[in-house]
Amino acid sequence: MNVFGVDIGGTGIKGAPVDLDRGALTQERFKVLTPHPATPQAVIDGVHEVVSHFGWDGPLGVTFPGVVVDGVTRTAANVDKGWIGLDARKLISERLGMPVVVLNDADAAGIAEMAFGAGRGRGGTTIVLTLGTGIGSALFTDGHLIPNTELGHLELRGHDAEKRASVKAREDEDLSWEHWAHRPQKYLAHVEMLFSPELFVIGGGISRKPEKFLPLIHGISAEIVPAELQNNAGIVGAAMRAATL
Repeated sequence: MNVFGVDIGGTGIKGAPVDLDRGALTQERFKVLTPHPATPQAVIDGVHEVVSHFGWDGPLGVTFPGVVVDGVTRTAANVDKGWIGLDARKLISERLGMPVVVLNDADAAGIAEMAFGAGRGRGGTTIVLTLGTGIGSALFTDGHLIPNTELGHLELRGHDAEKRASVKAREDEDLSWEHWAHRPQKYLAHVEMLFSPELFVIGGGISRKPEKFLPLIHGISAEIVPAELQNNAGIVGAAMRAATL
C-alpha cells in the first residue's frame, strides 16, 4: 500500500510516496526550500508544489515543527507565529483537495523509527530526538507514543535547549564537532535524568553522519543509536498516519 507523506522542516519541505509494507520511499523524495517568513499560506503553497510534483491524489500525511492537536497547530518555534491556533488540517485539505492528517514532525519520525527503524521491537522507554534546525522529540513507552513532548524546549543552563544543542546552533556558531558535542551530551543527560529511557534514537539530518558525533558523547547510561530511516523518517511516519484516513 502506497500513501504520501510530507515533512515540513525549518529549512525544507520534502515528500514522497511511501510503501507502508516496507516503510520505504517508492520514489526519490522531492524537496523545496521552506519560505521565509514561513507563513501558513507560503508553506502550504510549498506543500502543494511537493505533492503536485508526483501527481498525487489521495490521503496525505503532513508533519509540522510544533505541537499539533486534532489538526490544529498550537506552537510555532521555527516558523511564522501565524500558525499558532490555526486549523492546519482544514486549510491544507481545502488547498489540495484531499484528506489530510497533520502531526508533530518528531512524533512522525518516531512512529517510523519504532515500526521500521532503530526502535523496532524495543520495549520500555524510548526517546527519538531529531537534531536539525531545532530539536524535536518523540517519547514512547512500550511502543506507545506520548505525543507533542517538544523536549527541545527544555531549559538548559538558562537557554532553550535547541538554541544551544541543535545542528543549527553548531553551524551558526561555526563549532567543530568536538566543541559542539558537550552541548548535546549535557542535553541528553538532562533528558535522561527526567525520563530514564533505555534507548535514545538520534534522527534528523545529523543521523547521516553518526561517526562525527556519537563517539564524542559520554556519561549517558541509555543506549544511543542513530536513526535508521535517517531524514526520511518524518515522511514515512506522516504516510503511516495518513493510512488511517
